[in-house]
Amino acid sequence: MSHKIEGTPPPAVHSTGPVGGRVAVAGGDRSSPVEASRPVDSLRLTGEAASLQALQRELAAAPAVDQARVAEVKQALESGSYRIDPAKIAERMLDLDEQLGG
Repeated sequence: MSHKIEGTPPPAVHSTGPVGGRVAVAGGDRSSPVEASRPVDSLRLTGEAASLQALQRELAAAPAVDQARVAEVKQALESGSYRIDPAKIAERMLDLDEQLGG
């Protein structure tokens, strides 16, 4: 009885080299801790990214609901003076669709 093996062989393992550029000596002293290499990555924000962060902080500090506007609309509804303008609603919906890339 024989079995046929198909497929590709597994990829070869590639070493990325010694950590920190140092190789431990075989049989050497290993009683002291190994020091990590210093990070070399850096980050620099563009002006646009910095502006977005500032806007995010500003929005986070602002209240989620404008309570004064809510009270104003509530009173207008109770008094019957609140008017709905379908054309204005449609215009704002089209504006939003355009902003969202629709």
